Amino acid sequence: MSAASDGLLPADATYGSLVGTVADPLLRRPAGRWYWAAFAVASLGTMVMFGAIGWLFIEGVGIWGVNTSVVWGFAISNFVWWLGIGHAGTFISAALLLTRQPWRAAINRFAEVMTLFAGSVAGLFPILHLGRPYRAYWLFPYPNTMDLWPQWRSALVWDCAAISTYLTFSLLFWWIGLIPDLATIRDRAQGRAGQLVYGALALGWRGSARHWHRHDLLYRTMAAMALPLVVSVHSVVGMDFAASLMPGWQETIFPPYFVAGALFSGFGMVVVVAAVMRRGLGLEEVVTNKHFEVMGKVVLAGSVTLAIAYATEWFTAWYGGDPAERGHVVYLFTGPYAPAYLLMLACNLAVPQLLWFGSVRRRIGAVVAVSLILNLGMWLERILIIVNTLSHPPLPTMASFYWPTRWDWMLFGGTIAFFTLLFLIFARLLPAVAMYDLGKLLHERRSGR
Repeated sequence: MSAASDGLLPADATYGSLVGTVADPLLRRPAGRWYWAAFAVASLGTMVMFGAIGWLFIEGVGIWGVNTSVVWGFAISNFVWWLGIGHAGTFISAALLLTRQPWRAAINRFAEVMTLFAGSVAGLFPILHLGRPYRAYWLFPYPNTMDLWPQWRSALVWDCAAISTYLTFSLLFWWIGLIPDLATIRDRAQGRAGQLVYGALALGWRGSARHWHRHDLLYRTMAAMALPLVVSVHSVVGMDFAASLMPGWQETIFPPYFVAGALFSGFGMVVVVAAVMRRGLGLEEVVTNKHFEVMGKVVLAGSVTLAIAYATEWFTAWYGGDPAERGHVVYLFTGPYAPAYLLMLACNLAVPQLLWFGSVRRRIGAVVAVSLILNLGMWLERILIIVNTLSHPPLPTMASFYWPTRWDWMLFGGTIAFFTLLFLIFARLLPAVAMYDLGKLLHERRSGR
């Protein structure tokens, strides 16, 4: 066995057995009762989300906890959190492809689809946050037939352009990578309907040398384009804050800080999704302990990077000597949100340090638990970035306390349920693991590379 594939594939694996492991849950294995129970719960949560959205359209944003000072609340915080999770998927897949990491084969597919689902959920929040959501089309740069141009100084317009561009690119990148597997499912499908549907999506793929050459050329080119696109898009989200004059926001570190935070939370979500898919679809042979050990190292690196960003933020506030900036840092540790801020630091910085120990990284449950905790910490960070600044304005008479209402919580919980529902549907319709990547890994092992 070569060092590259050590621990990533079963010792007796064949191409047929790998394809069967991934394809059988779609074509030959019926969904179990746990699947339908999860589907029912996720569907119920999705209905709660649509109910909260419907009541928001009837009553307006006054049902949320926002006020005259804290004009951004859960909506924008959850937007940034979901967008960070979404941005990581395509970046992870593209970066691992370009660096030829063999463990990419087991995680790239659901990492990419995670981008599509999380990005779509994130895109809802700026629209819902609008006072007139029925005019959300004003955010798009449509022809000036109405004598109205989008306001390019608005952060909402930046976000609209960034999200729509990134989702379009991610959809194409995901579909191109999926084409060989769609052809495999087409050939294994027993029903005529499945053959027609998967065949149409496979675009006539025959697996010829010409097809493989063009596919690899396009796929790697798009991967190279994805890396700067991800950095630029989440830098735009960071500029939503950094372009302001508020203490705690007007920092040049925000764009790279947001990119690092997005990759940190996104990789943590990939770990959770990988564990669920591994157990739910019976993918223990292709999503192994080795994958979680390697992903644990990446999560640890993200935590260290985030610690440097936090320390830089505190140091520049002290070294710059600006009383407002220094007061903001003091407010972080002593203000009304200080307990949540300390909990955030524990989740993002302290708990991931357990991954320094190989015995922890080799335990799937431990790596998943750390990933869930860090995602809680990153969600708290997104909340606190907004409320710690807006509730502590330069004029003390404008200070106000933010507290989310039940509608805020219902909408947030509903989006998690909707995200889960989309993954449950995906798991029963499309292969969750790239079969052709597993085949390449198997070929490299046999050839000794």
